[in-house]
Amino acid sequence: MKVIIIEDEKPAARRLSRMLLALDLEVNAMLHSVEESLQWFQVNQHPDLIFLDIQLSDGLSFEIFENIDIKSAIIFTTAYDEYALQAFKLNSIDYLLKPIDEDDLKVAVDKYKQRIPQKETISFDFNDIKNLLINPLEREYKKRFTVKVGQHLKMISIDAIECIYSENKGSYIYTNDGRDYLIDATLEQLENELEPTTFFRVSRKFYININAIKDIISYTNSRLQIKLHSFKDQDIIVSRERVKDFKDWLE
Repeated sequence: MKVIIIEDEKPAARRLSRMLLALDLEVNAMLHSVEESLQWFQVNQHPDLIFLDIQLSDGLSFEIFENIDIKSAIIFTTAYDEYALQAFKLNSIDYLLKPIDEDDLKVAVDKYKQRIPQKETISFDFNDIKNLLINPLEREYKKRFTVKVGQHLKMISIDAIECIYSENKGSYIYTNDGRDYLIDATLEQLENELEPTTFFRVSRKFYININAIKDIISYTNSRLQIKLHSFKDQDIIVSRERVKDFKDWLE
């Protein structure tokens, strides 16, 4: 069986290759860009299985399929949120959310192997999937929080929130009138509930509202510091690994 990896992060590609070797799958090629992939497909026999990242260094990997008719089976390896991944699951063997888990990888490979005897044809509408990334599925996001204030329940509109942060094993919303409120959800639980064009998780500790940003300042170790209009209790730092995604989010 011929297997290739298309992944622009070389350490991630090498790690995936080692994980596949442990499953008795040898990787025949590791490609790191759209251009390199196009050149490779023009002179090589198409593989049986492709492990495909979506965001490559020189564009979306869908550009490869717009130029070359590829019938290989595909397992997506992506960091995209669940709302987009739902569509991938309908059209592909499987998807693996980064960082890739060994058990999830084995399940995906086994799923592919089960299809081999039936010689199933796997078809992809890459335009539909690409459009889904640009125009995510319509879904209902959280519009308000209900918090307890003494013996009362208070409803707080999502538009009134400057940031959401964790502290001492609790999660808090901070509103534009300068008040903190304890909420029952963790930041992880809120990941698919907050509108992604409005809220961004800049670090393990903070979600921020794009409309609350007052200033963005260069910080040490290639990080960024965020100043909000009202919140001044703690420094809000964009972690180095999130800086690129943060800049993309701003645009």
